[in-house]
Amino acid sequence: MRIKLLLAALLPMAVAAQNFTQYVDPRIGTGDHGHVFLGANVPFGMVNAGPTQIEEGWDWCSGYHESGTKIIGFAQTHLSGTGCSDLGDVSIMPAVKDLPLSREGLATPYSHDNEQVRPGYYSVLLHESGIRTEVTATQRTSLYRITYPEGAQRHLYVDLENGVGDRVYWGRLTQIDPYTFAGYRISHGWAYMQHCYFVMRLNQKARLYEQSTLKSELTGDPSPIYHLQVASTDEPLLVRIALSPVSEANALANLNAETKGNSAQLWDFEAVRAAADAAWNRELGRINATFQTDRDRRIFYTAMYHFMVAPQTWDDANGDWRGADNKVYRATRPINATSDSPVGSSKYLTTLSLWDTYRAAAPLSTIILPEMMPAIAETYLRIFREQGKLPVWHLMSQETNCMVGCPAVPILADALLKGYVKDSLEAVKAMTSSLLMDERGLDDMKKYGYVCNDNHGESLSRTLEYYLADWSAVQAAKAVLKAQRATLKEEEAEALSKTIDFLDKRCHSYPQLYDKRVGFFRGKNADGSFESLEGFNPNHQTRPFTEGNAWQYLWLVPHDVEGLVNLLGGREIALKRLDSLFVADSQLNEEAQPDISGLIGQYAHGNEPSHHIVYLYALMGQPRKTAALVKQIQRELYTDQPAGLCGNEDVGQMSAWYVLSALGFYQVEPCGGRYVLGSPLVREAVLKVGGGNTFTIRTHGLSEKAFYIKKALLNGKPIKRQAVDKPRRGEEGALILNHEDIMRGGTLDVYMTK
Repeated sequence: MRIKLLLAALLPMAVAAQNFTQYVDPRIGTGDHGHVFLGANVPFGMVNAGPTQIEEGWDWCSGYHESGTKIIGFAQTHLSGTGCSDLGDVSIMPAVKDLPLSREGLATPYSHDNEQVRPGYYSVLLHESGIRTEVTATQRTSLYRITYPEGAQRHLYVDLENGVGDRVYWGRLTQIDPYTFAGYRISHGWAYMQHCYFVMRLNQKARLYEQSTLKSELTGDPSPIYHLQVASTDEPLLVRIALSPVSEANALANLNAETKGNSAQLWDFEAVRAAADAAWNRELGRINATFQTDRDRRIFYTAMYHFMVAPQTWDDANGDWRGADNKVYRATRPINATSDSPVGSSKYLTTLSLWDTYRAAAPLSTIILPEMMPAIAETYLRIFREQGKLPVWHLMSQETNCMVGCPAVPILADALLKGYVKDSLEAVKAMTSSLLMDERGLDDMKKYGYVCNDNHGESLSRTLEYYLADWSAVQAAKAVLKAQRATLKEEEAEALSKTIDFLDKRCHSYPQLYDKRVGFFRGKNADGSFESLEGFNPNHQTRPFTEGNAWQYLWLVPHDVEGLVNLLGGREIALKRLDSLFVADSQLNEEAQPDISGLIGQYAHGNEPSHHIVYLYALMGQPRKTAALVKQIQRELYTDQPAGLCGNEDVGQMSAWYVLSALGFYQVEPCGGRYVLGSPLVREAVLKVGGGNTFTIRTHGLSEKAFYIKKALLNGKPIKRQAVDKPRRGEEGALILNHEDIMRGGTLDVYMTK
């Protein structure tokens, strides 16, 4: 009896422990420069539905910031954590009176005190009108429940003019029947010529009353802001909006597919809300972790939530998608679909912030989202076929070419080496041909072995990013050549071998950019000379750098740490240089971009090129320094407040760093699956790694002061330490965990010490 009573007492706690959404606070990152999306969505869904504020500027890249005061509407698409603005497509705004059909006319004040937000749900009370607007979402649709004050007039505005930092080319709303409207919004912002089609269905009759008479700046046509009058009733107005990148007909098909043509599912707000919560719970539950404090748990599961906002579904339920060449493609369902995949059978994704996410978000996906990796690989290859190169920064079927390097290469190479790419030979051809083009400084790379500073801005950053992509492609190509040599034609094998040799030599040629006079990598001109030394200051961002300076880019050789150490003069000198990074004056020059943030000395955690650096200490024989810095970053640069991120979320990368580091490891090399242990924050974490396998991490003796790793046992056997060269007495090497060790399942026991 006592055992039964004890089990009964523990059962509610066990059930509650599985409610992972209760630990998520979507407000984290809405302040400072986090730029995160706030609203309703499901993991990796097409729809990010929520409020768009009237304020504009860098801190409104997502359309929402903690400091905002007025809402101009509820749009169905928003970015999350980017440094550029765009989207805000298909905005609706309820009202109790006629409003001017303009951005300012639609703006309505509100208070954070009257907001409610959790994964898959957002609600706000609009001050002047007293309207409660709630929204939830499925993969390709949003569902609004709008409660007007009793007896009030009922107006609904559909705004296709005002987005988030973009300009509309063409927008149209057409009434199909008393309950149904269809339309499109074709716009230009960060991404050129974006197509967004939609169908909007109401549960009550409405009529299209008027369209704005203001003229569009671009076309001279009437501005596409529409005024609908809704039937008088005291029942809440329900509005279902389905999106498509292809057509209005496909948007209608998406609506029917996701509601199964069932009116009960179409209008059951609570059921849709519960399903969204369940979807988030399922994905968040891929890691079941316990922590020392509630604060740590909130930050961790909010990081998991932000990590799973993108990449986003960008094909229709029937398989159609709009390609990077703006052509519509047809596909047959299912294509290697798995029921466990958070994107279902989707094989075309967007919002690919690859320069950011190849560093941590992509490796984390290979561990806890193995079912999704084939969709990611297939997306990259489809984009390659459509535009002739792998994606750089793909958004809404468009290539923005934002940021530097070939960041899809390390992600695709990593997926290939970890066994997630079906057509590995095509993938290697896509990688190598993308690195051998004549655009974006790659012509210089072929001719000089580096991007020339007198030919291109950001030359040093471009070059270092190309080098690590070269190395990644080489690792993948070597693996494919070894596995498929017997089936390749002789000329194919020879050509691939020559490409491997060329890229392998190029990726190790970074020493030519090291200026021994100052001890930093510097921009180099076509004649072989370095840029002028006049006024050189390693703290300053100048022409050769992308969102960084000489201090931060000195360490961007993650593919050859041993070679970098030797270049700097050996391990002892390299360690002193690394120490200097974290104690250098944090003062930046006026020209420095605000992305350089989260500074510890000149280490900038708020921006991605720094993210691997603290783990270099372990590889160089001083793992305690890695642990101390990981701990400092976790405690000081991540909080559970709106200003809880020290830089842009960058579509999941900032959060993925936290998740991996909290688990206790990080992939320093761009691809391949060698994870360096740092300092776990979890007491215990059970990872679902696919195929029914779980990998359990258990810490022993962990406390606020005991955060150094004394030893680690993998399935009961000690992990041996490794370093770039033989450590001196009193020093240690890094503990390395391999990807296959995680994916086959098992247990990692980590013993902590002060």
